[in-house]
Amino acid sequence: MKRKPLEKDGRVKARHFTWAEYALTYFVLLSLSAGQWMIYNEYVNFSSMPPEFIAGMLGYWAIVTAIFILLTNRQKVRAFDKPMRKLSAAAKQVAEGDFSIWLEPAHTADKMDYVDVMYEDFNKMVEELGSIETLKNDFIANVSHEIKTPLSVIQSYAMALQKEDLSPRLRREYSDTIITASRRLTALVTNILRLNKLENQEIRPVAEAYDLCRQLCDCALQFEEIWEAKTIDFVADVEDRAVIRADRSMLEIVWNNLLSNAFKFTEPGGTVMLRQSSDADTVTVTVSDTGCGMSDKTLHRIFDKFYQGDTSHSQEGNGLGLPLALKVVELSGGAISASSEPGRGSAFTVRLNKV
Repeated sequence: MKRKPLEKDGRVKARHFTWAEYALTYFVLLSLSAGQWMIYNEYVNFSSMPPEFIAGMLGYWAIVTAIFILLTNRQKVRAFDKPMRKLSAAAKQVAEGDFSIWLEPAHTADKMDYVDVMYEDFNKMVEELGSIETLKNDFIANVSHEIKTPLSVIQSYAMALQKEDLSPRLRREYSDTIITASRRLTALVTNILRLNKLENQEIRPVAEAYDLCRQLCDCALQFEEIWEAKTIDFVADVEDRAVIRADRSMLEIVWNNLLSNAFKFTEPGGTVMLRQSSDADTVTVTVSDTGCGMSDKTLHRIFDKFYQGDTSHSQEGNGLGLPLALKVVELSGGAISASSEPGRGSAFTVRLNKV
């Protein structure tokens, strides 16, 4: 199959072969031929040589120079010009938004040269750029959707409140709905700003030594009304004291988010457990529940922005809590992991360094 020739880019003005290059090469080779002339001079008297002989020698080296340049230029075109034109054309497609481009290396894996390695790295770069572009588009779409939903609720119920014959009960009910939607919108915007600042390192953790066990207990008590209303059995297995050095306010976001999710996804009569243990170097905190659990597909995406595996609870969150928790834990020098099984609950484990 005949290959499609690469289109010439109008921005490229320089040429591989120029007469100046030819002249320079000619005089270099002519100078190097001085050794040959010195050898001939031992046997031949050049003063008696006819001009035709001298012209012939000069012509001979002119031909040698032309052949040398043609061969060198051919090698340069094959080894450099064609691969670079191919890479340039591919880069232009990527710049225009086409992330499906893929460059095939010219050699097999055991005979790869630097051009093949460059192609391979280019393919990886384009793949990453495509993933980032997809994430950006998904992020914009999800933000638009998450903001539009509460705004629509606020607008609809605000218009309903304008009715003069509305009963006090309905007026109060509509007002509560507007307040709930506005709080959800505020929480969404706050989390977006927090996550953006954390990712751009505009917020730097202010580390201080404090008792993690006390913080865990204080965070858990904020959900007392929820576990009592849903008759959830809450179990706390926490040490008397465990001192860590981290940003207290930022880690509070993590515990509140993990506990909130545990109570949210646990059915009435279920169990939520908060465990904390420590060794010489690390402190481990685990929040587990007996809720609906997650599939493997969901488990691999729970830390993606706006991803919500259980859409039945989508009105209770915005899919930013876990990405925010992940970023906070990473900035605190720790690690967070999750395990789950459909129908048998989930468990989130956070490991932090001690003081």
